[in-house]
Amino acid sequence: MHDQNTQNLKGISSVSKIWLDNVVCRGSETSIENCVSRGWGNSDCTHDEDAGIVCKDERLPGFLEDNIIEMQVDENRLKEIRLHPVSDRLPTTEGVVEVKDKDGWVHICNTGWTNENSRVVCGMMGFPSGKTISKKKYTGHSHNRVYRIHSVACGGNEAHLSACTMEFSKNTSTPCPAGGPAAVSCVPGPQFSQGHKNKHKKKRTPKVRLKGGARTGEGRVEVLKGSVWGTVCDDLWSLSSASVVCRELGFGTAIEALTDARMGQGTGHIYMNEVRCQGNEKSLWDCPHNNITSKKCKHMEDASVKCNVPYMGFEKTIRLTGGRTQLEGRVEILANTADVSGEWGLICGDDWTSREAMVACRQLGLGHASSGLRETWYWEGSNVTEMVMSGVKCRGDEMTITECQHHSVVNCKRAGAAFGAGIICTDSASDLVLNAPLVEYSVYIEDRPLHLLYCAAEENCLSKSAVNDNWPYGQRRLLRFSSEIHNVGQADFRPRLSRNSWVWHECHRHYHSMDIFTNYDLLDLNGTKVADGHKASFCLEDTDCNE
Repeated sequence: MHDQNTQNLKGISSVSKIWLDNVVCRGSETSIENCVSRGWGNSDCTHDEDAGIVCKDERLPGFLEDNIIEMQVDENRLKEIRLHPVSDRLPTTEGVVEVKDKDGWVHICNTGWTNENSRVVCGMMGFPSGKTISKKKYTGHSHNRVYRIHSVACGGNEAHLSACTMEFSKNTSTPCPAGGPAAVSCVPGPQFSQGHKNKHKKKRTPKVRLKGGARTGEGRVEVLKGSVWGTVCDDLWSLSSASVVCRELGFGTAIEALTDARMGQGTGHIYMNEVRCQGNEKSLWDCPHNNITSKKCKHMEDASVKCNVPYMGFEKTIRLTGGRTQLEGRVEILANTADVSGEWGLICGDDWTSREAMVACRQLGLGHASSGLRETWYWEGSNVTEMVMSGVKCRGDEMTITECQHHSVVNCKRAGAAFGAGIICTDSASDLVLNAPLVEYSVYIEDRPLHLLYCAAEENCLSKSAVNDNWPYGQRRLLRFSSEIHNVGQADFRPRLSRNSWVWHECHRHYHSMDIFTNYDLLDLNGTKVADGHKASFCLEDTDCNE
């Protein structure tokens, strides 16, 4: 899918022939050669005018890639499935099953309907399991129903209803003998249960997690062995295995099983390979698999998943205004407090960070956060000016911004829309991971004279207490170690400051593109910080740095 175009690609030289010029497309062409142009090889351009594109990481329907495993659905028979709800509460866990075929929404005859069928439908709705429901409850709803699907027979482990056997009626409507419409009642995962935030049940330690995904229910699969997390190799990775992961995490079945580190490469151990789940296992560890060595698999083969997630309507209570694109803007939320109800308001920008922005972008369905903005005066304002939320502090895994910790009473140092929190979202992001084993392997203590630490002091690499020392006499006790930071994400990590804003450090004769890159804190056994330090940055692009 086209995202943006790029023109005048200066700095990228080419010696090849220019084949097309003055290209004009309607957008429906299947190939660039079908667009209007001056003809092949007929051009008056130079390579300073070479055209380029940036594509979004979203595929057009029907376009297949070899690193995505998904159910191939006959759209002439089953396009979409939904539940006709019995209440307005979200998520919709119970209702009559409706199937969208080429003629519209139709119903399934419940004659012969089984719990296995319900499990498959619930999985598609984003729920890990279903429960028995009385057929009599919906038998009276059979009047004027359009039944096009009969005799559905699922094994219970299918990722999609289309994988089950069934009979399609050729007529517009066929009667359902001694029955009515198929209905299901699903059991939501703990994070989607009503009142789940108020439950204080002891949480079990999960043995699987998803990392690197931009949205709820997607990411790189990581499993816990002992106390150390590791990844899963994608050999024989399938929808059945991916669905076990999804259900273990409280989601439904898998929409896609992804290979080739589609959600970014992990670090450290790779624990599992050739995982062969049937689909009914409670945990991925219950599935047959092979243990592997580093020679067998690399992190470029890490497996990932995209799970079916219940629709919660979270995006209806948050919106962006004033931005240049749909991916950025000032954050406005639908207030629902004792003082304000059903009105849009602003979030105070004080202490707003990228972590809070990540939750907001996820709630909007816009992917990762590129930036969390504390001031938004440069964006066009709206008629919303009142702050309705302040002191927002998120862990980062919340599904909505209101789940984050915040002030019970709004307390904002600076009022007005100019100081409302803003965000910039992106489809892909960098993911910086410290090589912790290298730190552990290389760490040592050194007493170093102060007169040898002037460069470290200039770059602000010493603890804050160093300013009180009697320079150049005396010494500092340093914890020294080697450090590596790996970018395992899907985008380059680049300094946010432009090159003309980089800071020159005379002592080491280099520029810093950001003040602090990585913080290191030394804690005692009680978790109290007893020392601190950081790594500064001067050339952190993933691509080659110019001298």
